[in-house]
Amino acid sequence: MIPKYERVAESIREQIRSGKFAVGDKLPSTTELKAEHEVSYASVRSAMLILRTEGLVEGRQGEGVYVKAKPAG
Repeated sequence: MIPKYERVAESIREQIRSGKFAVGDKLPSTTELKAEHEVSYASVRSAMLILRTEGLVEGRQGEGVYVKAKPAG
């Protein structure tokens, strides 16, 4: 079984890959992502940490999380 946070991360990766979110776009808030994916705050935060580590998103203090790059492949 795939952990919930990994499913959230993969969903966002796919949305970036497909062009729903372009480089420079702001991602939905944690609250919106929690509701969309029916997961906890911790799952969304863990997914964001994975995506940050991969270099796909960046957090901006007081502004939110933005797409930094497209996934390879």
